[in-house]
Formats: sequence, structure tokens, C-alpha cells
Amino acid sequence: MLHGLMMQMPLAISSLIRHADRHHGDAEIVSRRVEGDIHRYNYRDLHRRARQMANALKGLDVKLSDRIATLAWNGYRHMELYFAVSGSGAVLHTINPRLHAEQIAWIANHAEDSYLFFDLTFLPIIEAIAGHCRTIKGYVAMVDRAKMPAQSKVPNLICYEDLIDSHSDRYDWPEFDENLASSMCYTSGTTGSPKGVLYSHRSTILHTYAAALPDALNLSARDVILPVVPMFHVNAWGLPYVAPMVGAKIVMPGPNLDGKSLYELFEAEKVTCSAGVPTVWQGLLAHVEANNLRFSTMKRTVIGGSACPPAMLRTFEEKYGVQVLHAWGMTEMSPLGTACTLKEKHMHMSPEQRYPTQYKQGRVIYGVDMRIVGDDGGDLPWDGKAFGDLLVRGPWVLRQYYKGEGGDPLVKDAEGRTWFPTGDVSTIDPDGYMQITDRSKDVIKSGGEWISSIDIENIAMSHPAVAMAACIAAKHPKWDERPLLVVVRKPNAELTREQLLAHFEGKVAKWQIPDDVAFVESIPLGATGKMLKAKLREQFKDYKLPTA
Repeated sequence: MLHGLMMQMPLAISSLIRHADRHHGDAEIVSRRVEGDIHRYNYRDLHRRARQMANALKGLDVKLSDRIATLAWNGYRHMELYFAVSGSGAVLHTINPRLHAEQIAWIANHAEDSYLFFDLTFLPIIEAIAGHCRTIKGYVAMVDRAKMPAQSKVPNLICYEDLIDSHSDRYDWPEFDENLASSMCYTSGTTGSPKGVLYSHRSTILHTYAAALPDALNLSARDVILPVVPMFHVNAWGLPYVAPMVGAKIVMPGPNLDGKSLYELFEAEKVTCSAGVPTVWQGLLAHVEANNLRFSTMKRTVIGGSACPPAMLRTFEEKYGVQVLHAWGMTEMSPLGTACTLKEKHMHMSPEQRYPTQYKQGRVIYGVDMRIVGDDGGDLPWDGKAFGDLLVRGPWVLRQYYKGEGGDPLVKDAEGRTWFPTGDVSTIDPDGYMQITDRSKDVIKSGGEWISSIDIENIAMSHPAVAMAACIAAKHPKWDERPLLVVVRKPNAELTREQLLAHFEGKVAKWQIPDDVAFVESIPLGATGKMLKAKLREQFKDYKLPTA
């Protein structure tokens, strides 16, 4: 066996910020702070302060693989922790502040976090959970001395800026095994307790390389990136790592994610690319449409987390000239799995010809493999019609959950290869474009026939009077279950059940049209902006469908 004679350099997160400092040192990092002002500095400053924080962590006696938690918005201090914590060999544990306080305390205890860094917005949460977190030695408020809470019930409360100022910026990033854990994110726990997903330096760097590729997120030093997707949710889809790798300016929106605040940042900072879930873009589009505005620099946005309604994609592209890049992934996948970039043959098509492809979640990015299987575990054809359970594998795909929770999640194929079952039901077309038809638990089975709730929701969302729509199964005496459409009307819009159901005619088979429409004030959303269909099913569990 002849080995290649190449240097052995472990893949480490610290290499990203070293690279950004050396080659893109003056590229800007702009943050709208919790304090309300705009903060500016560059990668050189970020690297210096990350080194100071690494020394501070050492001073707090943080050891290799200790978990350091954050409850924070997208901002420069949070980004400093991304590199200081992981780069020094500890594990950055981003916690979703939109969870209930009891869940946050449970997660901190399960992870055995040793310190918790937080934005002042979340002081009430910290005060509520501090007495219940058994392993946390101190809480660090991410502010300067002047903004520290005058009175607080939080024990061992430390000021972030005092911590940084009291330490030198002389620090050599250590070298260690690239498979060492670097960061951690818990699943949202929509079923059962949340489970911890532990990423490694190796998996993170490979994911960062792949995410930047032209057929993935297509990012470069010529971009200005604004991640709306939170840094507490799967590392903001990897953007805080991709930006320093390619040398892009990055704009952090802080706590204000309403349409007006985002639009002002897009324009002021000349943002070219953004990323977030559909619910955020609804607010942005509503603001832009209501005020007859345009985007002057915005070229594209990545939409994931849940399916982008076709009507939203068309509005972005046709009315505002913003390209929508549909993407799909999971917490368990770091998170990117697919991106819907077009192939050369699509470039000669009319919009109407290529839209059906763009509505899909896309092709796998290099490093990920996927397959769809039937109930017997056998492979289904990639014909764009057959749908089955989606399985994935790859170097940034979860092997097992933290502390072995939930047992062994993987399944083996006939050749003995291991795959991760995503819980999604999908089709794959001959060009490799995957489309989620449903979550396996959300599929509606009516008289033995399957109905995709996502298809029904997309048609409903294309009606001009609909702000949000969710399709769930309701009990039916003859067909077992039938689709019920739960709808939020746009403000001041008039829409009847009959008008909306008529909107479906000719768009789906008659037996797939919902049996009824329930109009509501709001649809419950989870901590990451996804519709909570389990709550809707509970809310409408006794709903009586019309029998005529």
C-alpha cells in the first residue's frame, strides 16, 4: 500500500478565522446590537477578540470538550464565541431561546454546560432557569460594564467586555484531533425530549467547503451576506463559517427580524445574499409591497426550514428580481443536504418551464448521498413520481445522538452501508432533484390514497387573500381521514370557504381538494419558524367535517 506524501493538517475551526484575518482582514462585520445601535469592525478585530476570549475561557478553567452555552442573537459577540470556544477545544452549545424556560434548563442540564453566555434580551430566561441549572458555574452577560443589569438574581454574573478586556490577545490556537467535538445543537423536540447533535471540527469544515460551492450557496468575497436564520439554530446554516472562509462581508441583524428592520439593513449595507425560513420572508415581502419598495443590491435568498410556497418564489423573482434558492437540510445534517441550483439545460427554458424544478428542494451537494425507499426498505426509482422515505449519508450527517439518546438512529442497506432516516417522504426526478412531499407523520391517508399536505398548502398560499395555510388530517367516518385546511387571512382581506375551495379546482384531483376550511387568527409556529402541525391536530382533533 503506497500512501500519498502530503502534509497532515487537521481540519480545525480556528483555521477559518486565521485565514480571514490574513487574507480578508479588512472585510466588514456589521451588527445591529440589542442596545439598538450599529456596531462595525472587521475580521482582524474579530480574530483579536476571539483570541482574548480564548484566554478568558482558560482563565475560567474551561477544559477540553467542556460545553459552553449561548442564548444569543446574530451578532459580533456571538460570532467571537463561535471561534473562541471551538477554537480553544471546548464545545459551543447554541441554545434556542424561543423554547420554554423549562426546556432550556433541561437542555443545559443534559448537555452539562459549564458557562452560559447571553444577550440581555434573555435576562428574564436566565433569572428563571439559574436555580435549576446544576452544572453552570457562571453566566456571562454579552454587554459592556455600563449596560450590566443594576440588580439581578443571577448568581456569578460576569460582564462580557470586562472578561475580554482583562485578557491578552496573545494566544496560539491549539492543534488537536479534527474529530474532536466543536459545537452542539439540540433538535427542536417536537416529539419527545430534544436530542443533542454533536458536530466535529472535521464535519464542520467539510460542510463549510461544500456550502460555499457554486452549486450549493454560491458564496464568495464579492458577497455581502445577511443571515436571518439564527446563529442558535444549526449554526445559522453554516454561514458564520462560510463567510470567513470566502472573505465575505457579513451583516448581523440582531433581535429585530421584522420586514422594515431587515429591509433597512439590506439597503444600508448593500446586502447581496440572505437566508431564512419562509415565515420571515412573508413579513419582508409584506413590508416591501405595502410601501412600494425595491431591492437595489439583493440578488438571491436561500429559503429553507420548510418548503417555500411557489407563490412566494414567483413574487421574489418576477416582481423584485431576487433569485430564490430552495435548500433542504436538518439539524442532524449540519444542516445542508440539497440546494436547488439549476443545470445548464434549464437556462434555456422559459420561467414557466423551469419553475416546477425550482419548486423542488434540489440536488444533493457533494458529500451527501440520498435514496428513497418503500415500506419494504427497497430502493424506489428516481422518476419524479414514486415517493418514499428519504435516507441520507455523508461526512457531516449524524451517526448517533449525544449520550446515545434514542438508541441507534441508523439503518443498513443490502450492502451493509449505514443511512440516516430523515423522516421526510420524497420523490427524486431523473436529474436528481429531490422534492419533499411531506413529513412522514404529516401525510394524509384518505381511503388508502396518500395526499401531500405541502401540495395543498402551496395552492392555498397562491390565493391573494391567504397569509398562511396549514393542511392537516381530520377524522372521517368513511375515508378514515380527509384534508382540513387551516387558514390565516391577510389583513382586511375577505375570503370565504367556498371561494378558497374553488381556487383548487383544476389544480389537483377532485378527491385531493380539502373537505373544509377553518379560518383562524394565527397558526402556531415552533422555535425555528416551522408550523406546529402537532398542535393544530390537537386543536382540531374533534373537528366535524361536512358529510355532504
